Amino acid sequence: MKRKIRMGMVGGGKDAFIGAVHRMAASLDGEIELVCGAFSSKVSKSKETGDELGLEAGRVYVSFEEMISKEKELPKEVRMNFVSIVTPNYLHFTPCQLALQNRFHVLCEKPLAFSLQEAKELEQLVKETGLIFGLTHNYTGYPMVKEAREFVKSGKLGKLRKIVAEYPQGWLAANIESAGQKQAEWRTDPAKAGISCCVADIGTHAENLAEYITGLKIKELSADVTTFVEGRLLDDDANVLLRFDNGAKGILFASQVAAGEENELKIRVYGEKGGIEWLQSEPNSLIVKLDGQPKQIYRTGVDKGYLSKSALTHTRLPGGHPEGYIESMANLYRNFSFAIRARIEGQQENIELYDFPTITDGVRGMRFIEAVIESGKNNSAWVKL
Repeated sequence: MKRKIRMGMVGGGKDAFIGAVHRMAASLDGEIELVCGAFSSKVSKSKETGDELGLEAGRVYVSFEEMISKEKELPKEVRMNFVSIVTPNYLHFTPCQLALQNRFHVLCEKPLAFSLQEAKELEQLVKETGLIFGLTHNYTGYPMVKEAREFVKSGKLGKLRKIVAEYPQGWLAANIESAGQKQAEWRTDPAKAGISCCVADIGTHAENLAEYITGLKIKELSADVTTFVEGRLLDDDANVLLRFDNGAKGILFASQVAAGEENELKIRVYGEKGGIEWLQSEPNSLIVKLDGQPKQIYRTGVDKGYLSKSALTHTRLPGGHPEGYIESMANLYRNFSFAIRARIEGQQENIELYDFPTITDGVRGMRFIEAVIESGKNNSAWVKL
């Protein structure tokens, strides 16, 4: 019987939204088994979470340091294979570092770290150890995002000229952090989130999606960054002009004070011959607009023979059945587990097909955050990445 890839988790206690999402995603394909965790800095909460998840009491730890140390001592066929880190930004670097130093693969929430310097240190450590490192920019896991990427790579749009990425939310339109809303509290706290709230939290998703689909890199940017809500210590809105390495121009805006919006992540890519459009709230559709042709709507589904191999590989359901947020995250976990399994079995890792965001994407994201904030503080001066 095929042995599952064994996962340990740092963070994600029973009241944490994102921890539950990660556990559902990790378990969806039957490839991964949660075997241990340090779920909270509060010992009682960590133990309670482990008990609810049915874990062995001896493998629910009081800290990530204890978890990594004790798991390393277990027999190879029992110990965890990788660590999933689902903590706030300021608690990414140290558990990532310690896991890598002790020869555990790592899958980490975004943004990668608290600062660009921390991100660079982790990148160097990944190079030195040769371990597998993934980052959960989960929107890259959607089948029609894969299709959009392959559509661009095919050359059907011609040379790219314009990229427009947007991510409006409305949940921080009021100062809910002062009322004790936990998710808002740490995201708007410079001691826990770093130099940015909005750009780090959702702007990086738009940046990552733009570079992933187009295959281009942002060369430089000019940003107008604002904190609209009185009393808030970090940004809640950003408007960014982009210049890409092939000469294409772009616009990216991210806002958490777009009152009434939910999670309207959207991207449009235009080339010499046409454009494509994808919206996260309608994830099964990719809108294709080729010059001189009627608008087409490509739809996900296992019976869609016109889709690329990459899109079909990441499609789970027949047409008409929505593939959503958890499924996109599950695709990243599955692909990450495939890479680990290939490493264990001495096989080549098929990252071209079973791809996932890597440490490189994490460093790019941190560079983007710092460049946007720097530009915003300097009257929208152009900043190179």
